[in-house]
Amino acid sequence: MSTNLSGTPIAYADGAYTVPADPIIPFIEGDGTGRDIWKASRRVFDAAVAKAFGGNRRVVWLEVLAGEKAFKETGDWLPEATLEAIRKYRVGIKGPLTTPVGGGIRSLNVALRQILDLYACVRPVRYFEGVPSPMKRPGDLNVIIYRENTEDVYAGIEFKSGSPEAKKVIDFLHEHLNVKVRELSGIGIKPMSPFGSKRLVAFAIRHALAKQRSPVTLVHKGNIQKYTEGAFRDWGYEVAAEQFGDRTIAEKDVPAGGAGGKLVINDRIADSMFQQLLLRPKEYSVLATPNLNGDYLSDACAAQVGGLGIAAGANIGDGFAIFEATHGTAPKYADLDKINPGSLILSGVMMFEHLGWDTVATSIVKGVEGAITSRRVTYDLARQTEGATEIATSAFADNIIEHLG
Repeated sequence: MSTNLSGTPIAYADGAYTVPADPIIPFIEGDGTGRDIWKASRRVFDAAVAKAFGGNRRVVWLEVLAGEKAFKETGDWLPEATLEAIRKYRVGIKGPLTTPVGGGIRSLNVALRQILDLYACVRPVRYFEGVPSPMKRPGDLNVIIYRENTEDVYAGIEFKSGSPEAKKVIDFLHEHLNVKVRELSGIGIKPMSPFGSKRLVAFAIRHALAKQRSPVTLVHKGNIQKYTEGAFRDWGYEVAAEQFGDRTIAEKDVPAGGAGGKLVINDRIADSMFQQLLLRPKEYSVLATPNLNGDYLSDACAAQVGGLGIAAGANIGDGFAIFEATHGTAPKYADLDKINPGSLILSGVMMFEHLGWDTVATSIVKGVEGAITSRRVTYDLARQTEGATEIATSAFADNIIEHLG
């Protein structure tokens, strides 16, 4: 990792970033196809910044290591130097990472979120005209999913069937709480707290107010899991009233004449939410969810508008953020210059919006729209689009740059 950088770190104080004209932004290129999509994405980012600011601003990219490349070079899947760099420079971007096999870190992505307390996973899902979709009206879906990132079953409290730890938990439940669990069960514990749930919902509400998006829907399975998922719903309504009471209103309290300009807060059972997003997607705008529900919903929504190849994502905390491709490493396509870089490029759009460089973000979106409607696209889109021409990852980046707004 280079220490001779000509840029300036991003600062953070009182809930706001101070972004210099030459911010240092760490990047993790990613494993497998990450190498190809990062090269393409970086060229798009640099071209958009140059076009938006006439050469008066630039990003100073700093490579940091994680995943297979880190393990080969350092013997560590997630070096401390990488975490130190993200803490120092605050905002980073990454390609897809391999999950190590065997003991140790169960997931590098989950580890990054938990170590840096990136408590909000943010997944905007919208349709780009010309992208093949299984839906009749894919443009009706336009949602942002705010998924709690640190609790729920992803907290990693789990014990293997037959292990001494699992037996201890089973015995404790039986002896002290009179709860019978089948012998040799594997055990997983699902912690959800008022603190974690409320700060996630507050995050979603703040962004909904800033972007004038309504309603905010609390998605939960509280009809079955009353003291975790049901509590998430209750805590969500509580934080809306406590912190935003003058600007929000619960759906049940909306008068016949409408919400009067206030942000509506409602809730839906998780399984019903899947059906609602298929049948009545226009009725939903912002979803706030516990960890597991958000994981399912993010990918399901992405499938409605063309898949993970163009699905953006971010993991955001207080003063730190990592933007990421939402798909896997697809190792069989590695170094073939074939994969769609759209997910990482659109995650970069989120990054520039997060930094307040909205002109760069808008320019890239125009570039992506223009490239797709030109029908000169990567294989995943070309094989489903009548009259399309398949082009390489690098050529798709060129096409986006040609269409920058």
